[in-house]
Amino acid sequence: MSFEIKLPLFEGPFDLLLFFIERDELDIHDIPISTITNDFLSYLHELDQMNIEVASEFILVAATLMRIKAKVLLPRPVLNEEGEEIDPRDELVKHLLEYKKYKSVVQELAAMEEERMQQYERGNVMQELRALAQEQQVETELQHVDLYKLLKVYEKVWVRFTEEKKDNSHRVVQYPYTVEGQKGFIRQLLSKQPRDVSFVTIIEHNPNKIAVIFNFLAILELLQISEITIKIGEGYNNFWVYRTEDAEQA
Repeated sequence: MSFEIKLPLFEGPFDLLLFFIERDELDIHDIPISTITNDFLSYLHELDQMNIEVASEFILVAATLMRIKAKVLLPRPVLNEEGEEIDPRDELVKHLLEYKKYKSVVQELAAMEEERMQQYERGNVMQELRALAQEQQVETELQHVDLYKLLKVYEKVWVRFTEEKKDNSHRVVQYPYTVEGQKGFIRQLLSKQPRDVSFVTIIEHNPNKIAVIFNFLAILELLQISEITIKIGEGYNNFWVYRTEDAEQA
């Protein structure tokens, strides 16, 4: 009778020994070494008759079994440090128990592998992006996106986010000007001038951009209440401001 032992991840002599033990319902801690050695050698003879090359690990285990069998048949007691006799089968039993433990783990891993194989694979990201772009007929850079480009974009966004997070305060600066205040400033200038004052002269007193805007707004309000009159010069590059009563006298 020949035996063919195949496991998903492990093939070898210990699989065969465990097969014999489970088949004959033997106690793994009290192996009938003569019986199991004969079964193991018979299996190797079957392989030889089928012209199948016997792996070196099978030959090694066969030699180990015959050595243990010889020790059992011709006992020369080996004692441990405590003076107790050492069973020559102990080392073999130890290896079988350890192998059986790993074999059970392999079965669990095989079940997990089978479960994972039932799940849909992620596939190739680049191919999926190109297929999606082609299906939607989009002519964008999405077709040429790769992981490196995505990481570079992420890096830039993260740096910008970090910089913005460092100082998210905004300072509100109150300008030292008001329309009413600049109206008083223009009235004061007109009172010092004999008749009129040019807008360029007003700017020269305070060339600050904000001050120029407030002065212009003040002039507009004074025009609205008819307190002043303006005269536009040649080329529209300048204008002159008069007090209304001075303009009427002129």
